[in-house]
Amino acid sequence: MAWPIPTVLGVIGGILLSLGVWWGGVALLGGALLALSDVRPLLAVLALAGGAAGFGSARLVSARPDVLRPWLGAQVTLEGEWDGQFLTLREPRARVVLAPKPAVRPGHLRVSGRLVAPDSRRTPGGFDQAAWLRAQGGVFLPTPTAVLVAARVRSSAREGGLRGWFRQGLTAGLPPRQAALMQAIELGDRNDIGREDFEEGYAVRDAFARSGLAHLMALSGQNVALITGVLVWLIGRVGWPPGVRYGVPAFLLIFYLLLVGLSPSITRAVIMGFVVLVALAIGRGKVDPYGLTALAALVCLLLFPLWLLDIGFQLSFLAVLGLTLAGRAADRLPAALPYWLRTAVAATVLAELATLPVIAGTFGQLPLVGLPANLLAAPVMAVLVPTGFLAGLLGPLAAPLNLLNRVLADALLGIAWAAGQFPVLPWGTVSPAGVIAYAVCAGAGVLWLRGRVRAPAVLGTVLACALLTALPGRLHPPRDLVFLDVGQGDSTLLRVPGLTMLVDAGGSVNSDYDVGGRTVVPALRALGVRKLDVVVATHADTDHIEGLTSVLRSLPVGELWIGHRKAGDPVLDAVLATAQARRVPVRQVTRGDRISAAGLSVTVLWPPGNVWSTADNDNSVAVKVESGAWSTALLGDLADPAESMIGVGNLDVLKAAHHGSRFSTGAALLAQATPQHAVISVGRNTYGHPNADVLGRLQAAGTKVWRTDEVGTITWPVP
Repeated sequence: MAWPIPTVLGVIGGILLSLGVWWGGVALLGGALLALSDVRPLLAVLALAGGAAGFGSARLVSARPDVLRPWLGAQVTLEGEWDGQFLTLREPRARVVLAPKPAVRPGHLRVSGRLVAPDSRRTPGGFDQAAWLRAQGGVFLPTPTAVLVAARVRSSAREGGLRGWFRQGLTAGLPPRQAALMQAIELGDRNDIGREDFEEGYAVRDAFARSGLAHLMALSGQNVALITGVLVWLIGRVGWPPGVRYGVPAFLLIFYLLLVGLSPSITRAVIMGFVVLVALAIGRGKVDPYGLTALAALVCLLLFPLWLLDIGFQLSFLAVLGLTLAGRAADRLPAALPYWLRTAVAATVLAELATLPVIAGTFGQLPLVGLPANLLAAPVMAVLVPTGFLAGLLGPLAAPLNLLNRVLADALLGIAWAAGQFPVLPWGTVSPAGVIAYAVCAGAGVLWLRGRVRAPAVLGTVLACALLTALPGRLHPPRDLVFLDVGQGDSTLLRVPGLTMLVDAGGSVNSDYDVGGRTVVPALRALGVRKLDVVVATHADTDHIEGLTSVLRSLPVGELWIGHRKAGDPVLDAVLATAQARRVPVRQVTRGDRISAAGLSVTVLWPPGNVWSTADNDNSVAVKVESGAWSTALLGDLADPAESMIGVGNLDVLKAAHHGSRFSTGAALLAQATPQHAVISVGRNTYGHPNADVLGRLQAAGTKVWRTDEVGTITWPVP
């Protein structure tokens, strides 16, 4: 057994124990027992030493003082080097996230805004910014600890040096979309490609994700293998000895890493490529793939211990472990197929299977056309990566070469566009039981590839695990109200057997941030929502219905409820146009309309339908939800006195109207409803929401207040 294998298990255990995760002790003990099973006591000592090193490294990174804490909440002007992801300051030595990301090229930047602490995950399937930032720090690299919101660029200068020269070569003579793709493929910079759309509502990055090609825009072993492969071939053609043929590319990999920057996948690939090339240069022959993978993980985790929690790190190493079995899997495929095709198919399938639980649980969907899309993209990438790298080296002189790169980039974009049109398999959050079931199935598959068990046993294992993990959801389907945290906006999900209803989907006023696509849809997927029976657009306010456009595009919807069909409103028109394009029936509801399922009823209390106000808020669709003796009301932005005139009756939970505005949740409504609890959907705002008088009235009524800006998404059980 290669010594890095039990050692890295010890390091993983030590890191987890430093984070308070008790089963880190299992990993540490497993490393020691694995060494003892190989009858090597000294190796067991090394595993324990790895545990101590991992524990110490993680503590060193986690306990580092936050030098920006004294300025949290303050308006500041910062100056530093912008790499497209972080602004690095010289004094104090720190890294900062900018929100929104400035649409300027990396380089020297002077920017102003307000420093705030990063957000934790506030919605199911949402992005845990705080956890992600903690994982970006290393022993010699400061951890980003703050976000500069409302960031405004005061001055900027493009980056110079080799990276600036390289970027000029990648983009010379190319249109914006192709230039953005080249920067993503060669530098891992996805900022520009993230702003590119094939058409309205169909982003380039979404197409790559839906087609299973997203990994092509993340620097990885594919880049290292293609670039070093070309270099080795060229040097070999010259006839130089193996020491030069493999040694030169090995040391050039170090400069390549400095050029593109540190990230889990490319760092792993460079370490593994460097070791393989050095072994070939000195004549040591073939390297043990598992020992090499463990060595790369060991180096990464000792320098960046919290990369262990990073999705990129997990995907990279899981994919590599899957690829180690590609040869065995290729041998199982029909011999009539060419070996290169069998290998390509086996490698693609194994990489997808190895990363299955992470991709499904993190992104809420699984591509169904990943295999053919990757097979089509592989030959394009085989040419594009080396020629793109050469274009980068040529700098501004690369325009003639980029005539070829444009054709290749167009081909890759075309594959992503076409494959992204196919449906994806939606997936919810993967529970610990799901991870265990997957591990059992994966173990059975590995034993089959190694000839230890027969295929029927593997199939039976997979079917049994699928049945056992599917049963709980079937036996105990969800029955709840989920008040999604969409910032300064509104979105509520109702789930009972036979009825899944979404009321509003948030929106972002004066911003291009897609709340529906970036927040609501991932939350629905994480919650296991595959279709919506009813979607309600309460009224023509951006912060309520703008996100519905993305929801309608992303999930099957039974029907769309609206109140006032306001003419000429661009946001409502966009929602209705998307509903028409998706063939979703639109129903204009009025007081008395009702829907029932599983002992629960939803009754429309407002609007009356015979008269419309000039104020959008007064036209809000208001509904009452009743289940037995329990009830709640969702009032949109309905204002006082209308809210007290619609007859909500006694309520257990009140969804406070208009984000706690002083114009709503009046004394008359509270006297009528006497709610025990009130939910206020609110985010950072300059409107004074929730109003102090409203909070005072709720307190005086003995109502407990729950706010999404304080506790994030709120899940309320429905009896």
